[in-house]
Amino acid sequence: MPDAPAPSYVISDIHLGHASAEVERSLLAFLRELPGRAGSLVINGDLFEFWFEWKRVVPRSGVRALAALMDLRDAGLPVTMIAGNHDCWGGDVLREAGVNFVEGPWAGTLGGWTTRIEHGDGLRLREDRGYRALRRVLRNRLAIRAFRSIHPDWATRLAMGSSQTSRTYQPRDAGRGLREVARTALAAHPELELLIYGHSHVAALERMPSGNVYANAGSWLDAPTYLRITPDRMALREWRGSADGPDLDVLDRIAKKSLA
Repeated sequence: MPDAPAPSYVISDIHLGHASAEVERSLLAFLRELPGRAGSLVINGDLFEFWFEWKRVVPRSGVRALAALMDLRDAGLPVTMIAGNHDCWGGDVLREAGVNFVEGPWAGTLGGWTTRIEHGDGLRLREDRGYRALRRVLRNRLAIRAFRSIHPDWATRLAMGSSQTSRTYQPRDAGRGLREVARTALAAHPELELLIYGHSHVAALERMPSGNVYANAGSWLDAPTYLRITPDRMALREWRGSADGPDLDVLDRIAKKSLA
């Protein structure tokens, strides 16, 4: 089982390439503070508004973030990135930068907690039926190969235009649908102490009736919030120029035998 050492920091939904210069600067400042302070970093999807790796080309909007991730690698800080619906076409370039790029859910020990992390796109049973069908096409190897044959300038323009609806989407249910998915999943898997989603752009930190925890780091694009996990507690924090920013919510850990 993979291990993300404590203190573990989790961020999601930054959408670099669409995000303002101010949002990008705040993210880079946050990343620069992590060496010597964090044990690991998890990026739970949609770091980029669009990310695709041609044979010799990547989108230039991700260059500064990629350099920052390389600096974290050089500092010995493990970084895991869960593929989101905007940047699911990652690969060798991210991995060569030192990122553990994961397509699909990640399960392991996060900051000492038995955890499952998933971006969250396509999980709602009824609302996401259309998207699940589209996702099968977008992630099909033949479709990816065909897209790679398009000139990067044209391909990027096409991708950025088609991503607008998803990017500006705010869930009508204010994240309740994804929360319900989490509640059902945690009830079915009591061995999990923690389940983390992103995607909804709705920050959350909640202990479920089963005793385990659902968390969502929220959207750095909309408001710079993040999760900090240690073996004893978890905090939802807001970035205000320091990785020791104020706690918006805190939950203490419950022993596994109590969960059982």
